[in-house]
Amino acid sequence: MDSSNKKPLIGVMPLWDSEKESIWILPHYLDAIIGAGGLPIVFPFTADLKDVEQLTKLCNGILLTGGQDVSPSVYAMEDETGKTITSPLRDTLESHVLEIALKKDMPIFGICRGLQFINAFLGGTLYQDIPLQYPTTVSHRQSKPYDSPVHKVTLSGSLKKLLSSIQDSSLYSNELTVNSLHHQAIRKLAPPLQPMAVSEDGLIEATELPDKKFVWAVQWHPEFLFRTDAFSIALFRRFVESCS
Repeated sequence: MDSSNKKPLIGVMPLWDSEKESIWILPHYLDAIIGAGGLPIVFPFTADLKDVEQLTKLCNGILLTGGQDVSPSVYAMEDETGKTITSPLRDTLESHVLEIALKKDMPIFGICRGLQFINAFLGGTLYQDIPLQYPTTVSHRQSKPYDSPVHKVTLSGSLKKLLSSIQDSSLYSNELTVNSLHHQAIRKLAPPLQPMAVSEDGLIEATELPDKKFVWAVQWHPEFLFRTDAFSIALFRRFVESCS
């Protein structure tokens, strides 16, 4: 195959099942990447820096998926709530991947935990449990079906531009209704990041790293909305196109 026809290779961070001691991945992440024109490859769980570097350098972009809570140690804090469920090996893997990818200015897209991990890695902190530390009437942890939006976010920056590019300007709005499956959230925003979405109750729900080619992250789950929602389709396409 001619190299010009090759699809961008997207490294996808795996999820960890502690009960079964196995890695797994929701097919929605892979389907969304494929649907947007990319080719996903799921990483193994390893803390070997040389192996991670070799794998990362094979890729054209990185997708940081949802999953367990980010360990408070990543942002130099203790467990304040007793409700964090972590995967230290995954934190180590993703720290290696992020360091390498940022140095190479590779496109990075974070979803849910991915948003939180990027923020923690770059010097921000997290609310470890929203109900305990940020009481709100907004539904941040919905029940099924997960492709049913439950609350609004106000967009800014690159996400606002993306929304305006896919809808009639006469109907333009900077609001988006999203799904929500998280109990942690950004507390202090890492200094290099800029917010791109804020929820109705004031939580930061999307960020970008403006001095990089593409480092975007969202708190909601566009992979569940990808088949029917124009904005989610545009979001994955923008990511995959940046990896070309």
